[in-house]
Amino acid sequence: MPTRTRFTTWRPLATAAIAVLMAAFLTPVAAHAAPRKSQPVYSYANAIREAVWVDTGLDADGDGKTDRVAVDIVRPREPAQHHRRVPVIMDASPYYSCCGRGNESQKKTYDANGDVVQMPLFYDNYFVPRGYAFVGVDLAGTNRSDGCVDVGGRSDIQSAKAVVDWLNGRARAYTTRAGTVRATANWTNGRTGMIGKSWDGTIANGVAATGVRGLRTIVPISAISSWYDYYFAKGAPLYDSGPDWLSDYVESPDARARCAAVQQRIVAGAPRTGDWTPLWTERDYVKDAGKVRASVFLVHGMQDLNVRTKHFGQWWDALAKHGVERKIWLSQTGHVDPFDYRRGAWVDTLHRWFDHELLGYDNGVDREPMADIERHPDQWVTSTVWPPRGTATTTLRPAAGTQPGVGALGPTRGSGTATFTDNPRLSETDWAAQIDRTTPDKAGFITKPLTRDLRLSGSSKVTVTATPTTPTAHLSAVLVDLGPDTVRDYADAAEGITTLTDRSCWGASTSGDSACFRNTAAKKASVDYTVFSRGWADLGNYASDRKGVPLTPGKAYTITLDLAASDHVVPAGHRLALIVAGTDKDLIDPPADKPTLTLDLSRTSARVPLVGGAAAFARATSGKASATASPRRLDGVREPSGTHRVPGPAGQDG
Repeated sequence: MPTRTRFTTWRPLATAAIAVLMAAFLTPVAAHAAPRKSQPVYSYANAIREAVWVDTGLDADGDGKTDRVAVDIVRPREPAQHHRRVPVIMDASPYYSCCGRGNESQKKTYDANGDVVQMPLFYDNYFVPRGYAFVGVDLAGTNRSDGCVDVGGRSDIQSAKAVVDWLNGRARAYTTRAGTVRATANWTNGRTGMIGKSWDGTIANGVAATGVRGLRTIVPISAISSWYDYYFAKGAPLYDSGPDWLSDYVESPDARARCAAVQQRIVAGAPRTGDWTPLWTERDYVKDAGKVRASVFLVHGMQDLNVRTKHFGQWWDALAKHGVERKIWLSQTGHVDPFDYRRGAWVDTLHRWFDHELLGYDNGVDREPMADIERHPDQWVTSTVWPPRGTATTTLRPAAGTQPGVGALGPTRGSGTATFTDNPRLSETDWAAQIDRTTPDKAGFITKPLTRDLRLSGSSKVTVTATPTTPTAHLSAVLVDLGPDTVRDYADAAEGITTLTDRSCWGASTSGDSACFRNTAAKKASVDYTVFSRGWADLGNYASDRKGVPLTPGKAYTITLDLAASDHVVPAGHRLALIVAGTDKDLIDPPADKPTLTLDLSRTSARVPLVGGAAAFARATSGKASATASPRRLDGVREPSGTHRVPGPAGQDG
């Protein structure tokens, strides 16, 4: 069901109800105006803090009892005193005790009664005074929850879905982990928004893909959309471990002791061959995008090499196909939360998004440009829609050059071959640094210097026909902007930010839970080239994305590599390059063999999403004057409009 249709059915009722609620806190004149932004009118210090345990209906640990997950709640006291119900913001996470959340690795802390004292991050500090409840859910098998971690599978997703069901009166909860006294959620209207980064955001994706009623919006930050694509790329392993290691890492000590059988099932279901199994089907949320009822505000770093950008690209495209209401932020960072690279604008935008989606405020956030994109460190532009109108898939083809392995890239089909030998000691940066030189480890293809800016927006595909000399072979393909620039230093350990010593405050504080967090600044690097899109594959998966087979040395095979989604402008004066090589040392385990591969250039191509399509490429590489609309209009890109005030740090009340 399209989200916009859902909204038109309840917004008038919600707005009327909120107007009555706010009348108690506003002057008589202001009370008659339609609310546009929730205000910090409730006491955070006096908020209700409680814990319940929600029955998931599963018995993952096989102890004969259904598992209960711990749910810590912070909610304003005043609405409950007047029998007014509030919406919920939820973060379901495996990290609340093992690893911490946010840039300062905050963990939950508790008082002597077992009620939460510190809830990580700013969400409760900021939103509880504004009339929201905040709910922090310990995934099954973590912190104070029963059950076992199953890394994005049924138990993980049910951990959070059951809580949404409870908030809407469809599931049971108890006041203690093993007791019989029931807990009800009569303080909430059931409207729930889920948020979280990494694994937390992944759970939001998975719960939305169940179609659960009551989940109105999700804000997945650097989140996985299909767990197979986290560990493999068409059969090529991207990590030297599997989900069993990850579950062991986050499980509570008591869960680790009782969940051996679940661990064994995970190991058996995720073979290191890279073949697709039923385990991966269960953890593929993209296939269920048609069930999503919630709106989606998606955030991702375009240089995230942990949760690579294929995850947001395929999820975004699937949601678009089904008409889901969407918004997106794309930064130059790696695996970083927007609170740590664009704090003021993030808090303001998130505030207005939740007000619109959960309180029904007609504040215009849904009519603003769909996409915010960081073009240079701390320099953002917007797109009315994303990818922009006029974006069209354009086929570019490699051709042999005057030097071996240094070819041309353009619209014309090439001929001949290019040869390289897998060198697993090298990476994409090594290949790009040697792009204009003949080296034995890569084949590079380059346009002439551009005479106009060229924007690529979306996901690319590279099809190669390669003949290996061994029974196994890995392939990498990358798109590179060749030219000087200053970028966020995503390769640094902090992935594009520097954490400062001073703090700013975003909401209200208590002695046990401060709303003040260390500020950050962009960590920059001067570069001569920028790799902006990547893809990998095991050539043995040429016939099937889901199963690999041994290769016959000397035989040609054709395979298509899915390159990660991006939004990048190659400026005039720079060159666009395609590099095809073997094992990337930073991401792919080396194969048993070190093959030499010969590319058939007549059967090798890149299909890239260009704003303006083939005509834009022709103009950018020919130097001819354009008779069409200006690039700014063609891109659908503009500077942020400034139509709303972005607040600064806000002391103790946000």
